[in-house]
Amino acid sequence: MDNLATLGIFGGSGFYGFLDDIKEYTIETPYGQTSDKIAVGTVGGKKVAFMPRHGKNHHLVPHSVNYRANVWAMKSIGCKRVISPCAAGSLQTHVEPGHIVFCDQFVDWTNGQRKDTFFEGPVVTHVSAAETYCPDVRELAIKSAENLGLKIHKTGTVVVINGPRFSTKAESKFFTNQGWEVINMTQYPEAYLVKEMDMCPLNISLITDYDAGLVGDCEPVSHGAVMEVFKSNIDNLKKLLYEIIVNLPDAQTCKCVNTKESSRF
Repeated sequence: MDNLATLGIFGGSGFYGFLDDIKEYTIETPYGQTSDKIAVGTVGGKKVAFMPRHGKNHHLVPHSVNYRANVWAMKSIGCKRVISPCAAGSLQTHVEPGHIVFCDQFVDWTNGQRKDTFFEGPVVTHVSAAETYCPDVRELAIKSAENLGLKIHKTGTVVVINGPRFSTKAESKFFTNQGWEVINMTQYPEAYLVKEMDMCPLNISLITDYDAGLVGDCEPVSHGAVMEVFKSNIDNLKKLLYEIIVNLPDAQTCKCVNTKESSRF
């Protein structure tokens, strides 16, 4: 199954399908069961794989997602790049619901509750997280969004909480005071594991709310409100993904492709 697809997409909350005329595959992994089958289809002449990270019926809460299995499955079918769209909250007033943030940094606030590396020995491997998200793919994504006239933020830091609960007001205030822009429950370890597998990670954070409501002077986030905003912007997300996919070069020319080799003693 090495050449089923060259690009993988993990669908988040409210985003459970993207491709038409698909063929589905069940991938067995050394790390257990994936969130769902992988659907493979063609977009702009490119083979694309899609998996809903929470499952088609959204039965997996963020801390229960088997991120290692999902990422390993994408690598095993030939993916070179992985796009991770997600619903996310804003921690700053200028990052408004409906905007898109292309995060270039993350802060792990998951309290060590998740399996977050493929490298557990015997070969010692230290992968740098200084620049987890691929700058080349992010630059292309930014240009694609600008071509579509979308309201975007070219950079941003996402703090990843364990969930499934949302933040307290005290926590949200702390995150805001650090200058971080985005809050989410799934970007770690997903993006980092993609990098460990020599693939290029790209995050697309679709802002749905103002977290605990402090910076937006509004009601605290609720799951229903998140889904309402996300669904109203799903068409823009699909248009953006299409624009990115058709413009992606076939070859990886960035440093991501040599991540493992450059991280070992």
